Amino acid sequence: MKPARKSPEIVIIYDGECDFCAECVKWVLKRVTATALPFQRADLSKYRVTYERCSKEVVAIINGKVFGGASAVAKLLRASGYKNLATLLTLSGGLGRTGYSWVAANRNSAIIRLAHFLLRNLNRKTRAD
Repeated sequence: MKPARKSPEIVIIYDGECDFCAECVKWVLKRVTATALPFQRADLSKYRVTYERCSKEVVAIINGKVFGGASAVAKLLRASGYKNLATLLTLSGGLGRTGYSWVAANRNSAIIRLAHFLLRNLNRKTRAD
């Protein structure tokens, strides 16, 4: 008999002033057990990350290993059970990183506002397990 697999320890540090970011974190938290902290109020030194870094990208710390930006999103997708999407994002390399950077720089664009609206409605409909 295989020993039970231990769930990873996950900390998400995100922009607490960005509604889209907060909604994305809510989506993840419906699927995994994690600690989510807005970087504006977190003790970042505890996690060995800087304010500057966290002001530019989401950070995921999984079992003590730090990931940022598109890499963090891929790791969180994988932990959420979306392995194929995580693999696609990882394999896309520069394209995925460019896409992440575009979203981060254009949070107030119509397409991101639409994505936020759709995600918010999905989160309302999805029960937490």
